[in-house]
Amino acid sequence: MPGVELAAIDEVFRGDSGKAIATLIRLFGDIDLAEEAVQDAFVVATEKWPDEGLPPNPAGWIVTTARNRAIDRLRRESGREDRHVRAIELQIQSEPDPVGGPVIDDRLRLIFTCCHPALDPSARVALTLRLLGGLQTGEIARAFLTSESAMAQRLVRAKRKIRAANIPYRVPNDADLPERLDSVLTVVYLIYNEGYAASSGDELVRSDLCGEAIRLARLLRALMPDEPEVIGLLALLLLTESRRTARTDDDGSLVMLSDQDRGLWDRDLIGEGQTLVRAGLRRNRPGPFQVQAAIAAVHSDAHDAGETDWGQIVQLYDTLLTLAPTPVVALNRAVAVAELEGPSQALTLLDDLELDRYHLYHATRAELLRRMGDMEAADLAYERAISMAGNDVERRFLEQRRVIAPTQDG
Repeated sequence: MPGVELAAIDEVFRGDSGKAIATLIRLFGDIDLAEEAVQDAFVVATEKWPDEGLPPNPAGWIVTTARNRAIDRLRRESGREDRHVRAIELQIQSEPDPVGGPVIDDRLRLIFTCCHPALDPSARVALTLRLLGGLQTGEIARAFLTSESAMAQRLVRAKRKIRAANIPYRVPNDADLPERLDSVLTVVYLIYNEGYAASSGDELVRSDLCGEAIRLARLLRALMPDEPEVIGLLALLLLTESRRTARTDDDGSLVMLSDQDRGLWDRDLIGEGQTLVRAGLRRNRPGPFQVQAAIAAVHSDAHDAGETDWGQIVQLYDTLLTLAPTPVVALNRAVAVAELEGPSQALTLLDDLELDRYHLYHATRAELLRRMGDMEAADLAYERAISMAGNDVERRFLEQRRVIAPTQDG
């Protein structure tokens, strides 16, 4: 239908640019060429679609246009129709529909390519989020609690390393999987995180990313069915996803876990997730994703917030801290301690955490201070959290909490 809004084109970009880039990297073996060609294709889309209407298969249109742009660029750079360009054209002509069945495999190959051990671990994850998840550099920087300029430099270095080291675009052999697995799992987890609580925009959830992360986790489970952390990641995503419908009310406002209507939780996902948690634990090789899944399973056992076994959750966070001693894990443990022992004890746990760039750190401090009745300090913490929150839904929620009258539960 003619008259396509730019917002519709942006939705296609968010949902399909990662798939398109993955497909073009398979065809051309060049990350920069693939990125630039897909960007060119979307520029053409913004010029044509508003007048001509959305094509029947927007993702396929983008891949085809980007593929043609990439071939044109290779011809210009070679200065002639040389054998290299012709070989690529012949290869592409023999390829199946680039938007069909192999798309998911392409994305998994891209994850494994970017998670090559020759790259710094944080660079592996960041680059894959940029290419596969369609996240902007600023969004990735927020996930890593660093500046946008520093993250941009990290991404450039990672792509140069892939080119210089001639890292192949393929799923590695079985023997090579373990050394890449931690980074691969982290990528899928962070893709889901960005979908579950978008770092920017006017909606809390990006369902496209949530669904894609779960599909990738299932694909990894099929690839490595006996790996406990793969099982743990899938369990964690399913148990978290089971609560998604209850996280917002009718007008899209955020609903705290303690206030959610648990009748809206998806019991089928909970059942599958809990079964996976037990399957992972039977292997007796605990890892961070398995423990996080166990924490989510404890939450899913409680039919209302008052039944939550906070003692067990704190114990699980103690275990998680030994496996993944990060400030964010310590922050989440402090939230559980607040429920078990009160806000005063939890506040002392926050003092030494280096999370000043993390808006949820300030939001947590604000909530604990509010519960203690220290509204002046709480107000300052809320102000800091609000100024750092990139998502409009989270920002509105924090603004509403800021004006709630104090409660004492010391």
